[in-house]
Amino acid sequence: MRIMEVVLVTFNVVMLLWLVVGQQKPRLLLWGGSAVSAVLLVVQGWVEGWRWPLIPAYAFTLAPLWALMLDHRRRARAGQGGVKRRGVRRIAALLSAFFYGTVTVAAPLLFPVFTLDEPAGPYGIGTVAYHWIDNTREETSAVTAAGAKRELNVRIWYPASKDAKGTRAPYVPDSKVYTEAFQQESGLPKLFLTSLGQARTHAIEHAALSDTEAAYPVIIFSHGSGGFEGQNMFQVEQLVSHGYIVAGINHTYTSMASIFPDGRVALFHPVDGTGFGKETFEKMDKLNEVWVNDVRFVLNQLEQLSAADPDRRFTGRMDMERLGMFGHSFGGASTVQMLLSDPRVRAGINMDGALYGERRIPAAGISKPLLMISADQSVAGSSVISDDQLAALGMTRGEVERYYEEVNARYTPVKAGGNYWLKLNNTSHMSFTDNFLISPILEWVQRTDARGTHRLVNDFTLDFFNYYLKGQPLQILNNAVGTHDNYILEKG
Repeated sequence: MRIMEVVLVTFNVVMLLWLVVGQQKPRLLLWGGSAVSAVLLVVQGWVEGWRWPLIPAYAFTLAPLWALMLDHRRRARAGQGGVKRRGVRRIAALLSAFFYGTVTVAAPLLFPVFTLDEPAGPYGIGTVAYHWIDNTREETSAVTAAGAKRELNVRIWYPASKDAKGTRAPYVPDSKVYTEAFQQESGLPKLFLTSLGQARTHAIEHAALSDTEAAYPVIIFSHGSGGFEGQNMFQVEQLVSHGYIVAGINHTYTSMASIFPDGRVALFHPVDGTGFGKETFEKMDKLNEVWVNDVRFVLNQLEQLSAADPDRRFTGRMDMERLGMFGHSFGGASTVQMLLSDPRVRAGINMDGALYGERRIPAAGISKPLLMISADQSVAGSSVISDDQLAALGMTRGEVERYYEEVNARYTPVKAGGNYWLKLNNTSHMSFTDNFLISPILEWVQRTDARGTHRLVNDFTLDFFNYYLKGQPLQILNNAVGTHDNYILEKG
């Protein structure tokens, strides 16, 4: 819970205990308690924003007034009813208070406005957004007009002073659009998502770029299919705080949502078909090439910013010779494709991405540094799919087995040439995003530790990029090869 939420809930729960257990309840204290609770309610809503999980706490502001009315009735009926009747009422009051207090505390804990861990590096974080149009490419999505050009939203996060002042950037740019899009993509009840728009990052909008270093290494981030450029803020903020410029690409029509400067909204438009048989490798390989071209275009734009930024923020400050990339799921596949095809990308991390794309990793390896990170629940075969699931997909087990044969064949050379494959225990595909921070309920259902996984991923991410982009000594990777309680690290 946030600070004012904690203050409001704590005060009201203490007030509840006093109302139920206390013998003497002077009217002045009852009026005072109601007034203090009302002030806290207004301050909390004004500073942090009102939200539905706090309704029990808000409602309790009226409890002292209710107690005054009961006291008035008790005085009017003085002498009526026996000790036994008063005892029953007292027990009922205690049980009701316990239940109400539990709900008051539990609701905001189970449905929080989630927060990101404080960035551990020496830098603060600045951020700025761009809308770029690639006039050399036509949009291929079926929902656009013929001849429309490819449009991309890109957000850049960069090192700033720890003392930078200004407006903290929201987690999502438009709460209404993203709450509805998130609900459609995840299938979660809207109860889980109503506070999404109140979440804040640590990034300051348009903060000055730190002068500590002459230029900073640049890292591209590519989200998963149906995700968005800010889905991995746990990772982005830690990288930036340690002296990296990170550019997140929103892949239009295969992202959760894109909101353009003129107010147009492009929502996720899935490829035709579902399941293993209909979403063929050929179709996914072709779609991935669109993402690869997105990345190339963004790299060209970043080179122009580095050469001559109209806002003078990034001119000469982006070290494009120290360029890396990381991605989740389909964005991880795009990372591997960029390593294979673009000499500008020096090192990359693929987080739980099947190796879609038109290029194959040679048997001898990529010849560039690659860290593959996988969830243990993702490394599976057809044996995990039940007969009922096969029937729902309209597929045979043989078709699914052939799919996994292709998946595994593409994975085989991942470690070749001295590269790394990290497999994390007790994780699933979405463990590598911010998703499970939305509610602890999601963690319990998935039986995973979201923040623990994030810290582990950040440790390996920083060690990898610090070595291959900054030339710093390895702190973890070489010493961690082998089987551990939380992960297995393999090296080719």
